[in-house]
Amino acid sequence: MAKLYFYYSAMNAGKSTTLLQSAWNYRERGLHPVILSPVADRDSGQARVSSRIGISSPALLFGVDDDLFGLIDAMLEQHNIHCVLVDEAQFLSQAQVRQLSDVVDDLNIPVLTYGLRTDFRGQLFPGSSELLAWADELVELKTICHTGRKATMVVRVDEHGYAITDGAQVEIGGNERYVSVSRREFKAIVHGGKQVKVIDRNRLEQYAGDQGEEVDQTIATQQSLLG
Repeated sequence: MAKLYFYYSAMNAGKSTTLLQSAWNYRERGLHPVILSPVADRDSGQARVSSRIGISSPALLFGVDDDLFGLIDAMLEQHNIHCVLVDEAQFLSQAQVRQLSDVVDDLNIPVLTYGLRTDFRGQLFPGSSELLAWADELVELKTICHTGRKATMVVRVDEHGYAITDGAQVEIGGNERYVSVSRREFKAIVHGGKQVKVIDRNRLEQYAGDQGEEVDQTIATQQSLLG
């Protein structure tokens, strides 16, 4: 039987990567998944879900007022749909979560949603709150705080690594200003004024490139030894 799933985590836990892997698994078996992505989290006209590790897939954009049940039901008139996958599900409206539950219950299509549980203030997103209440299966995707503990919270920081505690819940294009941390570290940063080290994306990309070159060199050496 079809179910409504909510895969939740802090940032940088591989939610989009997991979504894309699930879509690939369906396609590999000759089945047809539909990937949905909210307009609130996309640059204008960018209808794709992308992962930090470099993979991506086309997606269908939707707005906060769109009827997702009606959308899927209309698409069924054109071709079979075997699964619906929703990226950044925290941006769903409460009504849209109910609509996705109707896709599961009335159309018998599994729906897999992926998103953040809480915002930078430690408050539930409306979409996440509704999914926590209505989903059949809740799955936590884990990531690590810089302290080595499991990261369960997200902080928004300025360029110096100090917490920003006010502003809009959604800030488009500011992903480099968010850091995933443990609950204990969240308290120290947000309430105790502790400075957190901001991730240096350029250094991270350089490290990934160096690691890739090291792997290539190792493979080349092994191939030469094998003749």
